[in-house]
Amino acid sequence: MEVDRSMETFKNSEGGAVLLKMVKGIQENKQYLGDVDGLIGDDDHGMNMNKGFSLFQKRFVNQEFSFSDGLDGLAMILLNEIGGSMGPIYGTILMCMAEAIEQSGKDEISLSDFAAYLDAGRTGLYEIVDARIGDKTLVDALSPAVDALRQADGKRESFAAALDEMKKAAVRGRDSTKELIAKFGRSSRLGERSRGVLDAGACSCCIILTAMADGILELL
Repeated sequence: MEVDRSMETFKNSEGGAVLLKMVKGIQENKQYLGDVDGLIGDDDHGMNMNKGFSLFQKRFVNQEFSFSDGLDGLAMILLNEIGGSMGPIYGTILMCMAEAIEQSGKDEISLSDFAAYLDAGRTGLYEIVDARIGDKTLVDALSPAVDALRQADGKRESFAAALDEMKKAAVRGRDSTKELIAKFGRSSRLGERSRGVLDAGACSCCIILTAMADGILELL
């Protein structure tokens, strides 16, 4: 259903709350992410993600910061201060989103804008990794979520409806990894034995995207 979306925006300058929502999502799922990772990985995904997001919270919680500033600040922490491969991966996604926001020069962020920013994050990721949909990585959650946003925008759906579609797509993508064989990372050594378990990166990506969507919904 096509709706009037002229008033459906949130302010970049007020978007710091979205980052704190993302932090809470990771903190509340630290053990879950570690448990999932431990099944076919080295069980440090929850610990590393929690470390990075909690460092961000400690440094930024008492400051006023925008959505783009928060994304960039979190990106720098993930890139430089946590272990494992996921720091550079998430850091790149968030940094590219922040750069796209800053380059747009917009404070009022529409559905079309947000879809473009998240797509910029995916594009940046694709420049540093070879993984694509079906390889049992966070791409399986991220890419369908971006596509769902783009499709909802093309159909002129409301921002809220588009965010709901984004969340559903991320969940479906996460769940799809259970029956896939890992192509990258430590779990790729297991071959067929990696089937039957969710990918930890897809799980954390789903958590982050869901929290991001819920945070934006509160600002619309």
